[in-house]
Amino acid sequence: MSGMVFYKTDEEIEYIRESCLLVCQALAHVAGIIRPGISGAEIDKAAEELIRDHGAVPSFKGYNGFPATLCVSVNEHVVHGIPSRDQIFREGDLVSVDCGAYLNGFHGDSAYTFALGEVEEEVMELCRVTNTSLYKAIDAAVVGNRLGDIGFAVQQYVEREHKYGVVRELVGHGIGRELHEAPEVPNYGKRGRGPLLKEGLVIAIEPMVNLGRKEVRTEADGWTVYAKDRKPSAHYEHTVAIRKDHTETLSDHAPIEDAIRKNENVQLVELKTETV
Repeated sequence: MSGMVFYKTDEEIEYIRESCLLVCQALAHVAGIIRPGISGAEIDKAAEELIRDHGAVPSFKGYNGFPATLCVSVNEHVVHGIPSRDQIFREGDLVSVDCGAYLNGFHGDSAYTFALGEVEEEVMELCRVTNTSLYKAIDAAVVGNRLGDIGFAVQQYVEREHKYGVVRELVGHGIGRELHEAPEVPNYGKRGRGPLLKEGLVIAIEPMVNLGRKEVRTEADGWTVYAKDRKPSAHYEHTVAIRKDHTETLSDHAPIEDAIRKNENVQLVELKTETV
């Protein structure tokens, strides 16, 4: 990731939106088929086929050697899990699915965590809080605020109000012609600190929150990041564009949630009621 921030034109933002909506279409397809007994490899194949059928290329496959279209991370695995035939989902699993697509010269990126079957209430609450924190971060991502305001919004809500652990080592990022562009977008920070947010900035905001402590480690595969205390973790992500007088969410989780409502094997993760 270079240190230069590339501000996007209206046309470029529309291209990124197209890529993001395709990503969410792929995630909605996953939401329709995911269930206990299916494998990570199966949902990965389904997502890749959908992306390629639309003339796009999976952003993650081959990125720094990553071997798959999706990052599929189960339970205590935070992010960057590698889907495989041996990764069989079970009743009660929490499955984070992160997806990227490259279309018309621009990347899109989004993620959603699926709760399969009867998931413990404390784990469902983790999902609700993490998902809600994403929208609190988006509310803070406006012209005139600073990068630290985004991280503060997540950290204040997740750590101070709900006592979960915000992962420090992994952050959101700018996105556009490259999958990962400047600036890095941490999920922790201080209000009024960091670079000024300006019109045309496009960033992926992605809270990664542990039920227990914030510390993480990496598995022997060199990719899969897990919570050090082996407690569950949740992850939700939107790509947003900062406009002059508002912030626009370019990805869309509504199709994913519509598919969940039709899938009896997945619980819907509602936003917390304190969200406006």
